[in-house]
Amino acid sequence: MSSTATANKQQSSGPVLDWAAGHGPVTGALSATTGAFAVATTGAATSMPPGWALAVGAAGALGHTVVGLRVRNAGRTLATRAASWLVGAGWTTWAMTHGPLTWAALGSLATIGVGMGAAARSSALYEEAREEEAIAAEQRQIARELSAERRAIAEAWAERIQRICNITVKVLAVEMWPTGTGYSLDLEPQGGVTYDRIAQHSVALSADAKLPHGCTAAATPGIHQGRTILDVTTVNVLKEDCPYPDDYSPLSILTGLPWGVRTNGEVVSAFLREQCALVVGPTGSGKTNMVHDILASFARADDVLTFVIDLNAGSAGLPWVLPALNGEIDSADGKPVRPGIDWLAASYEEAMLMLDTALAIGLHRKKAYQDLLAKANTDLLPISAKIPQIMLVIDEGAEILVSTDRQMKQLAKKILEVIRMLRAMGVRTVLTALGATGSVLGNLMIRREGKVRVALTGGETEGMDLGKMFPGRRGLRVEQAPYKGAGFMGTPESPAALFKAWRILPNQIRDIIAATSDRHPRLDDVSAKAAGAAYARRWDADRIAWMRDLTAVDDGSPDGPGQGLNLSALREQEAAPVSPEDEMLRRFRAEIDAQFATAPDPRTPGEDSSPGQASGLNLSALRGEQGPGWLPDALEAIKATGAEGMKPSAVAELVGKDRKTVRAALQAAVERGQLVYRDNGPHSVYVHPDHA
Repeated sequence: MSSTATANKQQSSGPVLDWAAGHGPVTGALSATTGAFAVATTGAATSMPPGWALAVGAAGALGHTVVGLRVRNAGRTLATRAASWLVGAGWTTWAMTHGPLTWAALGSLATIGVGMGAAARSSALYEEAREEEAIAAEQRQIARELSAERRAIAEAWAERIQRICNITVKVLAVEMWPTGTGYSLDLEPQGGVTYDRIAQHSVALSADAKLPHGCTAAATPGIHQGRTILDVTTVNVLKEDCPYPDDYSPLSILTGLPWGVRTNGEVVSAFLREQCALVVGPTGSGKTNMVHDILASFARADDVLTFVIDLNAGSAGLPWVLPALNGEIDSADGKPVRPGIDWLAASYEEAMLMLDTALAIGLHRKKAYQDLLAKANTDLLPISAKIPQIMLVIDEGAEILVSTDRQMKQLAKKILEVIRMLRAMGVRTVLTALGATGSVLGNLMIRREGKVRVALTGGETEGMDLGKMFPGRRGLRVEQAPYKGAGFMGTPESPAALFKAWRILPNQIRDIIAATSDRHPRLDDVSAKAAGAAYARRWDADRIAWMRDLTAVDDGSPDGPGQGLNLSALREQEAAPVSPEDEMLRRFRAEIDAQFATAPDPRTPGEDSSPGQASGLNLSALRGEQGPGWLPDALEAIKATGAEGMKPSAVAELVGKDRKTVRAALQAAVERGQLVYRDNGPHSVYVHPDHA
């Protein structure tokens, strides 16, 4: 019989008794009376001395009394249990003497059982009440101690504010932060005083309270205009790095994107459906890391497409693109991994193309989605995974807006058009700058639209005018956040206050790319039609060739740059499109070799070759060759895959070489006509000509 059938049979046979469970008032009384009846019956039948039962009962009463004293049972409970043992033992002794099978014996036993059950129930309720009262008394004691601490805090701060600010306040509540790093006071200033009167004395209050460096007493608006919240930090949480959380769960532009944590441990989020953002930070303040935090939040959102402009060689966006384009990471389900951002521009031309495309998308959305706006009864385009928001991140974009260069002025004009015209249609910007100066914040459009603001100070005082960055917010000083990644963040939902940006590492960027690859939305058909070929071909080989250009690094080795003759043609390099000038130079060198025999090809033995022949500069590496020894096997494998082709990563795994070496050899084979390169961005493959 199977175990399932056995279990079913046991369940159908009646209730299952838990023999390990303790006795309650009913089962305890029943067990005691049946036990006494069994002992009395057996004793009477075997002529057992009646005194034995009485001795056992006395021993049981004594034992339970000792145990009860050790566990601090009440006297009522001790008396009930001892009496139960003695009464049961007395009945057993009497029944053994006069016979347990008489109606008098059975009736008295039943009466004793009912009495035992009632007494046990009463003592159990009494013990429960005693235990609850003890717990309540302990909690009241803790509350009294906590209340005493809170009263002391309230009295100290009320006196301090009166002495320093000359303001009388009533402390309504003191809330200790769960993180243990500080507390908040709910204040009610007297005489119509508002929170900003207290906020302007933040530094003096912090000094008078002898708070550690990096800790502040910051006043913010309360539940209404007559109340103030004073956040007091007692532990410096800005000094140490705060690792980026390993939670890569989906986010939405509509519910906020987390960018860091406050000093009280709360996550501070940016709401960018209608707002633009401005991030400032001097060199060494952690601004680049902050940009990666922002890109990570966009990558996790399922209703955001990220465009990045970085005229500094695209360094802000490359970590989010190259791992996917080079096939360096794989998703959990084995599908191709998409880049963490949707478009990257590192040149003036590509940036202009991106901005023109964004404008075209936004303007076309205004016309094409009129029915949807009317149906939803709104003037804001309903953003979702089907109609994603476009977030345009422009590194050092604020500097572009104030540049006097002619090209930068054209870019600035386009950026301001995007900010001014496309809010309702779901196109917003994030600009970064090196400092919070008058020139950066002088543009009215930036001040009006960029209400989400971040100032990473790094202890730098030059060019960090926090008064202009956060107007109306008093008591903010650079000295309060002298650490990398620390600064101030303010949003319309959360007034400017200290915060710490998460530290995100390159391996985490790769993990986020892999974890969010299938989450990135596709550009909706209406927008894709307006974007046209400029957007559809953004990952074409000629458009991303700059991403794969490698520069030699001098590592001090004999083969490093500047160490003798550079025969770079003999090295296996990353393939790049050949320009007309390079093609002309290649033909010129080939004609020189053919006519003047500059040097013999050491790889091609001939009759005339001898060690004594005149030697010269060997340009044989510039001639078309058949490639490395493993290439024929790779060609056969690619041919066997048919029209599907093979990715460079698959070929590298097959031949046991690194991907850069394999890609260079395959590109050379393409130039010789041995292969066909099918360019499809991160899904590009090499196909044999027979199946092309």
